[in-house]
Amino acid sequence: MIGHRPSREDQDGRENPAAIVAERNGLAGQYIAEMAPAEERGKMVSLNQLGIVTGFFVVFLATYFIGGGTTAGLSDAELAARNSYNTEQGWRVMFWSELIPALAFLVLLFLIPHSPRWLALKGRTAQALSVLKRLGADDAAAEAELAEINRSLTDDAKKKSLDPKVLAGLGGLVMIGVMLSVFQQVTGINAILYYGAEIFSNALGYGPEDALKQQLWLGAVNFAFTFIAIFTVDRWGRRPLLLTGLAGMFLGLMLLGWTVFSQQLGLWSLAGVLVFIASFALSMGPVVWVLISEIFPNRARSLAMAIAVGAQWLFNAIVSNTFPVVNRSALNAESFNGALPYFIFAAFCIVAWLFVAKFVPETKGRSLEEIEAAL
Repeated sequence: MIGHRPSREDQDGRENPAAIVAERNGLAGQYIAEMAPAEERGKMVSLNQLGIVTGFFVVFLATYFIGGGTTAGLSDAELAARNSYNTEQGWRVMFWSELIPALAFLVLLFLIPHSPRWLALKGRTAQALSVLKRLGADDAAAEAELAEINRSLTDDAKKKSLDPKVLAGLGGLVMIGVMLSVFQQVTGINAILYYGAEIFSNALGYGPEDALKQQLWLGAVNFAFTFIAIFTVDRWGRRPLLLTGLAGMFLGLMLLGWTVFSQQLGLWSLAGVLVFIASFALSMGPVVWVLISEIFPNRARSLAMAIAVGAQWLFNAIVSNTFPVVNRSALNAESFNGALPYFIFAAFCIVAWLFVAKFVPETKGRSLEEIEAAL
């Protein structure tokens, strides 16, 4: 996905070291939300998640083939030679292969326009109007939308985008954005993606070759259901998708946990994992990105998104580092037969469902300025 086009003027406060990494990771969603029409915004922002999912799948396949592909039928000597190559040279090729998409991304960044809301924030109204027309609006519609954007910026046009004062009165919205980001991680998605091979091999009883095949299933299901989310988020709405998806994630994790706890491993275990992945791809994956790009006002969107995405990366690290500890703990082995992490993730799904039902607003079909006025 393409982020905010860089410029020297964009450096006025957006380069705070504490926020830059988180901000740049959320900038794609922010840029798409500011460019897309209200009736298409959910679908367009969801394409960011599709890009992430596609990247996961492509990288997995690329590293698999760079590493030599399947090991079935190889002798011990051939396996040792394969491992030696990957240890000494293969991993370097994997890293160098990233230059291809990175360079393509860099070149394409110079072909995209600034967002009209950013241009209006900088007082470059003629360029903002030109971009709105370029995006398909007729003259009257473009002028009306620009007037609406300018009205939302009137009281805050002179404020720095990373001035903490711009968050005054936005504590509730920032809390919603942060908690959605936290719940996206503590419900377990990256633990299962990062440790998929270990889960399939150790918890579900599959061998190395089978574990590889099951991970391909994970990637395919994640990819397919992200497409479903893209084409339903603007029709069904954000809240229904989140509530439905969290319920499905809970059921998938409970099914997986029950099969591991009862040691009845097999197809039902795989079904539990796939139901969880499908439900996440339908809801917490793309819809969280949609919401955190929508709910913050123009004057504070950059900083507020940086905070929310920063929380997402923080809890990504916490979950991914604590999962193996909990998974290999004596308590998990002795009292839960290896199912404890999945029951914990399922409990967080319940908490997340209640939070969405109580606090998260519906934003479908409204412009960013209409959402700002309503919230």
